[in-house]
Amino acid sequence: MRIPTPWRRLGLAVAISGALTACGKEAAAPEPKTSAEAPAQTEQKQHSAAAAKPSLSEAEQAQADAMAADLHKHIEVLASDEFEGRAPATKGEELTVNYLADQFKALGLEPGTVDADGEPSWFQQVPVVEMQIESTPLQIRGADNGNGFDKKLQPLTDMVAFTQRQTDSSALEDSELVFVGYGIVAPENDWNDYAGLDMAGKTAVILVNDPGYATQDKALFNGNAMTYYGRWSYKFEEAARQGAAGAIIIHETGAAGYPWEVVSGSWSGAQISLAAEDKNADRVAVEAWMTGDAAKEVFEAAGLDLAKEMEAAKTRGVKPKPLGLNASIELKNEVRTSNSRNVVAKLPGKAHPDEAIIYTAHWDHLGVNENAEGGDKIFNGAVDNATGTAGLLAMARQAAAMKERPDRSLVFVAVTAEESGLLGSKYYAENPVVPLEKTVAGINFDAMGVLGPMRDVIVVGYGNSELEKLLEKAAETQGRYLAPEDHPERGYFYRSDHFSLAKKGVPMLYFDSGSDSFEHGREWAQKKGEEYTAHAYHKPDDEYDPQWNLKGAAMDLQLGLALGLDLANSRDWPNWYEGNEFRAIRDASADTRK
Repeated sequence: MRIPTPWRRLGLAVAISGALTACGKEAAAPEPKTSAEAPAQTEQKQHSAAAAKPSLSEAEQAQADAMAADLHKHIEVLASDEFEGRAPATKGEELTVNYLADQFKALGLEPGTVDADGEPSWFQQVPVVEMQIESTPLQIRGADNGNGFDKKLQPLTDMVAFTQRQTDSSALEDSELVFVGYGIVAPENDWNDYAGLDMAGKTAVILVNDPGYATQDKALFNGNAMTYYGRWSYKFEEAARQGAAGAIIIHETGAAGYPWEVVSGSWSGAQISLAAEDKNADRVAVEAWMTGDAAKEVFEAAGLDLAKEMEAAKTRGVKPKPLGLNASIELKNEVRTSNSRNVVAKLPGKAHPDEAIIYTAHWDHLGVNENAEGGDKIFNGAVDNATGTAGLLAMARQAAAMKERPDRSLVFVAVTAEESGLLGSKYYAENPVVPLEKTVAGINFDAMGVLGPMRDVIVVGYGNSELEKLLEKAAETQGRYLAPEDHPERGYFYRSDHFSLAKKGVPMLYFDSGSDSFEHGREWAQKKGEEYTAHAYHKPDDEYDPQWNLKGAAMDLQLGLALGLDLANSRDWPNWYEGNEFRAIRDASADTRK
């Protein structure tokens, strides 16, 4: 779940709530892992790039125009009502994956994987479980009714609850609530929010993000830039490792990076997970979010001030705190097992076909949600992510039309179930069609720009890998400059499909257009971004508009294709910068490829 630029850069809380206090303030650039090696963005570079239009040759402009036309054609189809929001394991999936396979085939690419019989196939089968979850209210009451508090938090308005357990039902019954701060166990940071606590039968109440963001202390975790410890997925996983019965995250718009509407919309429809032999019996019985207002009321019932407890949670060594309250809830699950599919296409290299550059984008969105407000129940996902999916086809067309194939292979993977937790890319990373030690690098496209060419190229997770040097050179040829994301505290690096391969050691690049419009300037682009964020992101109004200016997205695709071809025609093996958490994994893989 992520927010596209330029609207991502503004702060989703600003656009939704109208609380403009954050608007106009630019976050400091994250310090590179090794500052001497990482590309730098300077004030001087920004001003020098302030040209009236992109620097494209006649041939490059023709290519961009062709790519933009391709994008319009494919997005209109993929985001149509006929495709029903492209939810995995639905009619929308069937239409989507067949459309993609037919398009790749027509372009002259080859099937990128094999089926169960060993025959070439466009489809990598991804076993998934779909659950339609019906939740009772979350009842919070005093332990043994000792303080008389008895409150039912209502689904969608006060809380959302779900489960990873692939069973017909799941429940908490008078489970003791324990506030565990950020719910983090990080020995390298000398941090353990569960220290001395037996969580058996208990439910953890957890803050979103991490102490680095909360304190803005650069020496604590990654300072303002969110670490994986700050992600909701980690917090539920850690609660399970601690033996908890349940886990409830307190929503906070600034710390989460998105408003409550995104939480309720994303977790109120059918939930998809990878099929597990143990049916995820090792996960907590109930995973949930509750609003900040609901949390304040719960803490008051416990005789505590939520704001003071949040402040105390920033300090290393603070002990977990039982709230003297119990939680009860019941989930009824309609379980359906099926296969979803990644679509994999390959342009084999002529000299080293066993080595590859990979391009990824997720084809799925949120499908049809009958709980959605208003008459339109289809979440078409035009920007998120029909744009990136169409981008794979546009790049594939250009690559296949080259007179001579590159030395290394190009692999295009349209993955499933990103919106359900990067499931398709996670499955691919565990079952790659090209061994990961032979995967040179990868580029991910998610929610591309629709407002025309931008001067800035935003690198998500800026300062992580040597790929940024190559991207910077390519961007300069277009009259553009690299810039770090404005909000590293929101953890966007962990929220799209590149992360699944990154944590396996493969250098992955995730970039897109910024908000410094060549034609209209930054203020115009920011205003348009606010409109999208407020009205369309993860909502039924994310629909295709034939008036979109997709030449900026086409320029981003040109950068991605040029960078990939440079690597494909070299013997280079780019790496993460020294100090990056994935560097050691990549270094180890170098021995296996010899």
